[in-house]
Amino acid sequence: MTTPSPDTPHPAVPYGTPDAPRIAVRGEAHLEVDPEIARIGITVASRGKDRRAALDDLTRRNTTALDLIKTYGDAVERLETGSFSITPELKEHGRGERIHAYHGRVHITAELTDFTALGELTTRLADLELARVDGPWWALRPDSPAHRQARQQAVKEAVQRAREYAEALGTSLAALVELADIGAENAQPYPPAPGARMRSMAYGAPAEDTAAALDLEPQRQHVYAAVNARFTMAPPQL
Repeated sequence: MTTPSPDTPHPAVPYGTPDAPRIAVRGEAHLEVDPEIARIGITVASRGKDRRAALDDLTRRNTTALDLIKTYGDAVERLETGSFSITPELKEHGRGERIHAYHGRVHITAELTDFTALGELTTRLADLELARVDGPWWALRPDSPAHRQARQQAVKEAVQRAREYAEALGTSLAALVELADIGAENAQPYPPAPGARMRSMAYGAPAEDTAAALDLEPQRQHVYAAVNARFTMAPPQL
């Protein structure tokens, strides 16, 4: 066993000394804020007796859906096409690999910031031929000010808690020794919103024979932040 020399640096201990006692606290913050973005998923499908017919119908319906989404301009912050598939359906009976039909699918994702336009767009997309709409999923942006606000509030809460402990001992805080971020926010990018309530509402001037627009009530977002903090304090008179 090697004996450390006097010049060997020693790691900092997690506790203080009688002349500089330490106090360790945890600060937390829970915020509830309005969402900033909403995401919907659109699945466009087709079915045909031959591959070309299914593909042609899928191309046409995909173009119709994309053109409709693009008419909402700046209300749509992001538009992405995901997976695409053309799948043969084999006959259940009979010999050999006989194809009964072809099924086509394209998945589209749209991200909106205008929640009033969202209601109308969702309804109009759902009214398209062989189209399915999922969502909305509400979320905050990664750089949302709400995350910064929660982190700052957690730090203030840690300082306040440490000050209260010191005051209970009849002394005061002297210096901050350590501040550790332990997963400042845990809000999910796109949490599901099973409790979203929907009711009819018109947006703009809908065309004739179209379904009334949905009024989608945004789901409040929960932001959480937590820090560990260590302080030194003046020696209390016990």
